[in-house]
Amino acid sequence: MRAVMLLFFAAFILAACGGNDQSAAGSDTGAKPKSMIQDAPASDGKGVGEIKSVVLNNPLKADMVERGQSIYDMKCSACHKLTDQRVVGPGWFGVTERRKPEWIMNMVTNVDIMLEQDPDAQALLEECLTRMPNQNVSIGDARDLLEFMYANDTGKVGGK
Repeated sequence: MRAVMLLFFAAFILAACGGNDQSAAGSDTGAKPKSMIQDAPASDGKGVGEIKSVVLNNPLKADMVERGQSIYDMKCSACHKLTDQRVVGPGWFGVTERRKPEWIMNMVTNVDIMLEQDPDAQALLEECLTRMPNQNVSIGDARDLLEFMYANDTGKVGGK
């Protein structure tokens, strides 16, 4: 009987000490209060981030494609090819068929959180073994990149 009571008391003490004490939330421990931690993304395929909905252009807008290509040339081409060839990161050909536009834009604009919380982004990290750097791409630039990706996938960009 005494052993059962000691076990019960030890379990009570552990539960009391290890709880989510709100008073510690204000201390500088580096841990985020539970209310500040984003929940894992729903399996809607849109990823984690600010982009919840994207309206696609049909037909594609040439000025957006051109701006997207300039951004690709400057920030993306060292790691991503326009073919399906993987270099450092995965090739871009077919990406708009494999991923939702919201996911693509969230990955480009919110890469750190995507790699922490999105299962598809985490799988890409495991496959490529290199963390995508945050290129500080704005939402507008990411939308132009997306337009360029669609142009690439439909064959409206130079040879693959």
